[in-house]
Amino acid sequence: MRAAPPGTVKPQAKPISRDAFLVEVAAWATRMRVQPERVTLRAMKRKWGSCSTKGRLTFDADLRRQHPEFRKRVMVEELLHLRVPNHSKLFKTLLRAYLRT
Repeated sequence: MRAAPPGTVKPQAKPISRDAFLVEVAAWATRMRVQPERVTLRAMKRKWGSCSTKGRLTFDADLRRQHPEFRKRVMVEELLHLRVPNHSKLFKTLLRAYLRT
């Protein structure tokens, strides 16, 4: 995901811990009934997250500092790619449905 956080959303002063971040990802994975092969946090220059064809999720380490709603959107979008590998109409519909809950 390359989108920037909305301008109205301010980053948090203190990032959540790595473990707390991974717990959030695991909770969403369970809720969405998907199983990532591996979840990695690292510095990324151009994206907030990515999903490989082998099911590996990578998130920008700075995402831990972002607002919870933006963090949730990035997590859900990348996890959803485990089911729908593109940005089709189905993908967008499922994304909206998950973000409403």
